[in-house]
Amino acid sequence: MVRLPEEYRTLSEAELMSRLAVAREKLGEDVVILGHHYQRDSIIRFADFLGDSLELSRAAAAQKRARYIIFCGVDFMAETAAMLCAPSQTVLLPALGGKAQCPMAAMATIGQAQEAWRTLTALWGQDGLLPITYQNSLAEVKAFCGQHGGAVCTSANARAVMRWALEQGKRLIFFPDEWLGRNSALALGVPPEHIALWDPERPEANDPTLAEARVVVWKGYCHVHTHFTVEHVQAARQKYSDVTVVVHPECRVEVVQAADLNGSTSFILRTVRDAPSGTRFAVGTEIHMVSRLARDHPDKRVVPLARSLCGAMYRITPPNLLYTLERLLAGEAVGVVTVPPEMARWANVALERMMKL
Repeated sequence: MVRLPEEYRTLSEAELMSRLAVAREKLGEDVVILGHHYQRDSIIRFADFLGDSLELSRAAAAQKRARYIIFCGVDFMAETAAMLCAPSQTVLLPALGGKAQCPMAAMATIGQAQEAWRTLTALWGQDGLLPITYQNSLAEVKAFCGQHGGAVCTSANARAVMRWALEQGKRLIFFPDEWLGRNSALALGVPPEHIALWDPERPEANDPTLAEARVVVWKGYCHVHTHFTVEHVQAARQKYSDVTVVVHPECRVEVVQAADLNGSTSFILRTVRDAPSGTRFAVGTEIHMVSRLARDHPDKRVVPLARSLCGAMYRITPPNLLYTLERLLAGEAVGVVTVPPEMARWANVALERMMKL
């Protein structure tokens, strides 16, 4: 494991920002820096593109001149960028030691997916089931879905992808976020009693309603969004009159149902941006994004539903970014992210199925 040199850990804020600006300028078009909405401002100020995970990966793939794609996000995002970029490009994750690991993505491994598949196809047959995985998953799970006729989805199109699967007369298993899967199924009119839960940690004692299910959701979750509660929604309504509560669909069902609106990161951004001046919002998503929304839209009142920080995103620090850039200037790429060719091929099949919907 590479350890950040002491020199970088003791730099002042002013020194950090100055050296980052110099390194970024020297690297020029050789480098594209991608910044996820959940990153802190001191990272975003150096990003060439700001967006959500798939949006940023598409941006990376479109940068034909850049030799290096530096993804300021988490591991599964950098994997997707590595799969979509040209073979001549190198993707780097500026978190030394590979620490920027999404906890939710790690909740579904290929071995666990295969075990669930064996159990469920024994109930319904190989042709009766389709796997759908959220973009927030490991490349190996995306590849599994590609090999078995399934697709990837984002929080913006989860309902559309799920509808595509159900309209084929198939049952489906949804990795790895229980709440995005459950909220999407309910929004499509799937009765609650036809949504079953698969617990990968206790496969021998799984949901007894599996046999009757139309949708099986994985027992995984986002720490950021399951932090929010109905009590948070109620408190916001009491504190701010005429407030609109908007939350991400990774929140628990009861929170989504208590809110006024729910939708993806891009939906939340558009909702605040397009609202009339004076509108009040309580937003249930990562605190850095909410703070940036409040700053960018001073004509509106934007407050966090509660403070919830993505610890994995926070592993991308200015010292780590500086070290990554300066090592490139010295001719060394650190934090390289790669995906085995066969895995990438099948994962891209699942991504392409989504793109065609």
